[in-house]
Amino acid sequence: MVAGIDVVVIASADIEWRAIRKIKSNSQVQHSPFGEFFAESITSGNRVLDIIYFQGGWGKISAAASCQYVIDKWKPNLLINLGTCGGITGRINRGEIVLVNRTIVYDLFEQMGDAEKVINHYTTDLNLSWLREPYPLDVITGLMVSADRDLMPGDLISLQKRFRAIAADWESGSIAFVASRNQIPCLILRGVSDLVNEQRGEAYGDIAIFERSAGRIMSSLINTLPAWLGRVDFSRIENDF
Repeated sequence: MVAGIDVVVIASADIEWRAIRKIKSNSQVQHSPFGEFFAESITSGNRVLDIIYFQGGWGKISAAASCQYVIDKWKPNLLINLGTCGGITGRINRGEIVLVNRTIVYDLFEQMGDAEKVINHYTTDLNLSWLREPYPLDVITGLMVSADRDLMPGDLISLQKRFRAIAADWESGSIAFVASRNQIPCLILRGVSDLVNEQRGEAYGDIAIFERSAGRIMSSLINTLPAWLGRVDFSRIENDF
């Protein structure tokens, strides 16, 4: 495949990727060092966009490595991450979609120097000036905190007090950071698959809850993808990035 593809869509968790493969079951799948990928073209407005759907892998390491891989291989004009997240009870509702405009990696524990400086280094603000309203789905535009762990009930008070967190995932912080360093515009949309309160997580110990919710979320995001792409000002991307 030639470099210079219009859009790369990354899905991280295995369950998220399987949901995409179920929706796009007729696609011709190829393989990368990180998993599967396939290509298709989407008509959006008066444009035909060439798209790669890419299985990036779960966790910060795979997310960062696969993000750099797709940028180097295809040099996309736009990087999109579609997926799920865990929500904090009382701060957000199950099924709501977060349009991410800032990411913070919170599982960084500096003991020798300035701990806040370490957190700030990996904090990324996403420039979404090229994305026009109205959006195809109702969204909450805001912060996503990321770590190589699910939300822990004992961490919720601290995360809300320190970062005003509403939801968390494993990969957004890495993807946003790498995209920003490469000056690639990045759209991150994450649906709340399950909620965590100060006593428990409703899907913890019952992954079927997450799997069912993830299927619904990914279906909604994939089915509205052409409409999301229709809200992208590609001319502004070409001028600003």
